[in-house]
Amino acid sequence: MNYQDIIHQLHNLSSEKYKSHIIKMGIPALNCLGVPLQDIRQLAKTIGHSNQLGFQLWKSQYHDAKLLAVLIFEYKQMTFDDINLLIKDVISWDLCNHLCKNLIIKIKGYQLLIPQWVTSQHIYVKRAAFVLLASDVIHNKNILDSTLDTYLHFIRDYSHDEHIHIKKAISTALKEIGKKDFDYHEKALLLSNELIQDGDKVQRWIANDAKKELEKLVKVQGRSRLISRHSLMEIGRAS
Repeated sequence: MNYQDIIHQLHNLSSEKYKSHIIKMGIPALNCLGVPLQDIRQLAKTIGHSNQLGFQLWKSQYHDAKLLAVLIFEYKQMTFDDINLLIKDVISWDLCNHLCKNLIIKIKGYQLLIPQWVTSQHIYVKRAAFVLLASDVIHNKNILDSTLDTYLHFIRDYSHDEHIHIKKAISTALKEIGKKDFDYHEKALLLSNELIQDGDKVQRWIANDAKKELEKLVKVQGRSRLISRHSLMEIGRAS
């Protein structure tokens, strides 16, 4: 399929009901067609990988086309310059997460973007820093303690933004560090208590939000990371 074929297909897959649903979740209505992500993933499989098509779709300004573009970019050919151009166009939390988790995290050395982005004034560039941070903690089996300690410093030093989409990403990052093992569970709780006691209003919100889950984490045999008691109950019901 060429670019026009793909845009036509996205229009065919769109749903006003789904569009209304995701707008209620905070996705901007501007240029949103309302195509379910499952359908976008299926469409991507029929297209294959193409950076040329990917950039065409990204520049279309359709939200759904950008989601699709992320899935068809050839990550081995993407540069940090490409990624920096893409992230600056992001205006929603879902596209930010989607871009980080389906493309950026596959690029060698993506961790280098985290210290560059944590100081950004752009809402979704800064959110991306903490989404990548959390993803690195979850997926990098060889992550160093020194890296985790640096990430805790990032959370302490750059957690002053009022925007809810930044606050939630930082809280999630703190939770994921706390799930690493008992040592980092203790460190995450210590930082949470520090922010509650000495932090500003935003930091107290982040720390209290993270602490609700951190205090409920348990170790399960056969799992390297801690999980919440709620997740443990869900596993028990499913087994």
